[in-house]
Amino acid sequence: MNRIVPTSFATALLLTASFFAIPASAPPAFAAETVTAAAAVGKQAPEFNLTDTNGKKRSLADANGKFLVLEWVNFDCPFVRKHYESKNMQNLQKTFTGKGVVWYSICSSAPNRQGNYTSEKLNELMKSNGAAPTAYLADPDGKVGRSYGATSTPHMFVIDPKGVLIYAGAIDDNNSTDISDVKQATNYVQKALTEAMAKKPVSTPTTQAYGCSVKYAK
Repeated sequence: MNRIVPTSFATALLLTASFFAIPASAPPAFAAETVTAAAAVGKQAPEFNLTDTNGKKRSLADANGKFLVLEWVNFDCPFVRKHYESKNMQNLQKTFTGKGVVWYSICSSAPNRQGNYTSEKLNELMKSNGAAPTAYLADPDGKVGRSYGATSTPHMFVIDPKGVLIYAGAIDDNNSTDISDVKQATNYVQKALTEAMAKKPVSTPTTQAYGCSVKYAK
């Protein structure tokens, strides 16, 4: 007479047999997974090393002792165009670089994706747009963008002279592509820099970025 083994017990036996059948050298299923944590306000900003459109190496360490703004940009994005056609972004760049702030515009668009251009073309676009950052940096593999958690263009980050991230988020509180909205908006980047440079705490350290998605490699 055949004995009927309960399903749960039979399953356990099968799992046990399967476990011992795995070679000892087999790697765990999650071995190839890599996770990059996004930058956090109040913590040290992630280090980076990128090349600008003139072939010069730039890093977070280069701005040591100074305030630093990182602006994720894609000149083909209508939200970016709003802030450049209104001169809002250029005015911020000129105002604060004139006060000693380092300003890096960064493009994390992958090759053959919107916003990815040669250095020569990017220099032309900066000139035609009247852009005035300290430098424009290319991040085609998206490593720096992902390390900061940059999701949109524009996505803005402000770092203090000690390398601590003190603001991350939108440029302002008006999520639209209408140029006329700029004048009525609260500019979070301007506010954060003004407060921090006056040795006051940043009253709005994080906001939800808006704009076009960063065109990372698929």
